[in-house]
Amino acid sequence: MAATFDVAVVGLGAAGSATLQALARRGIRAIGLDRFHPPHTLGSSHGRSRVIREAYYESPVYVPLVQRAYQEWARIARDTGRTLLQQTGGLMIGPAQGELLAGALRSAKTHGLPHQLLRPDEIRRRFPVFNPGEDVIGLLEPRAGFLHPEECVAGCLDLAARHGATIRTGAVVSRWSRNGAGIQLACSSGDINCGRAVLAAGPWLPALLGGAELPLTVERQVMYWFAPVAGAARFAPDRCPVFLWEWRPGRFFYGIPDHGPGFKAAVHHEGRAVTPDGVDRSVGDGEIEAMRALLRRTIPDAPGGLRDAAVCLYTNTPDQHFILGPHPADPRILLASACSGHGFKFASAIGEVIADLVVAGKSDLDLSAFAPGRFGARDK
Repeated sequence: MAATFDVAVVGLGAAGSATLQALARRGIRAIGLDRFHPPHTLGSSHGRSRVIREAYYESPVYVPLVQRAYQEWARIARDTGRTLLQQTGGLMIGPAQGELLAGALRSAKTHGLPHQLLRPDEIRRRFPVFNPGEDVIGLLEPRAGFLHPEECVAGCLDLAARHGATIRTGAVVSRWSRNGAGIQLACSSGDINCGRAVLAAGPWLPALLGGAELPLTVERQVMYWFAPVAGAARFAPDRCPVFLWEWRPGRFFYGIPDHGPGFKAAVHHEGRAVTPDGVDRSVGDGEIEAMRALLRRTIPDAPGGLRDAAVCLYTNTPDQHFILGPHPADPRILLASACSGHGFKFASAIGEVIADLVVAGKSDLDLSAFAPGRFGARDK
C-alpha cells in the first residue's frame, strides 16, 4: 500500500530542502524524496560556495525575493547553529552601459539599495587583485557575500526532520499521476500518495513534467579553485569581495574569495547542453587552460596551481527566469525549479513561497515573472 502524506517534495537540493523545512514548520505532514543522498555533488546545489547579491542585474523583480532570502538564511542559521553566509561585499565590473552594470544600477536605484560606483583606478586601489581596463566601472554593494551550499542543504534537512518531515534518500521518482483528489508518485522505494506534490528536481525536472510543454534545457558548467600565484592574503574574504565581471558584451564570469578551498572562478553560462544522467563530469585540460587565460587578463595573480574542478548543472528557461507556481496541467503539482544558474541564493525564500502557495494558495511576493504558464505551457 502506498504511503500517504499531505505534501511530497521531489528533489532535496537547495529549493527542495528549503521547501520541506518550510512545510514541516507549518505543521504539514510532508515527505521529501531524493534519488541521491543530499547534500551531494551531482546536481546544482554544491560547490562549497554560492554568491548571494542584492543589486540584481537580471531584474529588479528579484530584489524583494533575495531580501526575504537573507532573512530566511539568517533564521535557518540561528535555528541550526550552522554558519551559512559570509558577507564580503560584491563587486560588479563591466562597461557602464553593459548588461551587468546597467541592470545592477537599475535594481539598486529602484529599491534604494546602498552602493558605490568605482572608477578603474579605484577598483585597483581598493581591491588590488583585480586588473580592470579603463573602459569599465565597478558597482560595489555591501551586503553581498557567499553561502555555504552544502551546509545550507544539510541545515534545511535537519530542520525538516526536527519538525516531523519524513526524508527518503536513494528514492527515484519516475512519474506522477492523478489519484482521485490527490496525486500518486511512482517511486523506486514505494509509491507515495499525497494531496499536493512539489517538483524541485532541478536538472531531472524535464523528465517529471508529465507531458507538459515547458522549454527547459540542462547545461554543463565547470567550477575551478586555484591557489593564487602571489599575494594569497589579498584573496581572503576580508580583502576580496565576491564579484561578477562582464568581460565581453553579454559574457560573464564570477569569483569567490579563498575561504579555504582556493580562489573560486567560473564562467556563467556558455556550457554545452547535456542530460543529467549522461553528463561528462571530468574536466579537460583545455577547459582549465581557458579559465586560466581569462584570469590572467583580469586577475593575474589568481591562476596558480589548480586545487580542484567540479561540474555542476544549470536547468535553464529561455528567458533565464525561474519557474515557481502551479503545473500547467494540474494545480496540485507545484514547480520550484529551473533557476537558470542563479537560483541558489533564493532557495530559503523559495521554500517559504512554495509553502505559502500550498497552505494559502498565494504569496505576498509578486511571482508573475516566474509563472510556468508564461511560455504558453499546456498538457499534451
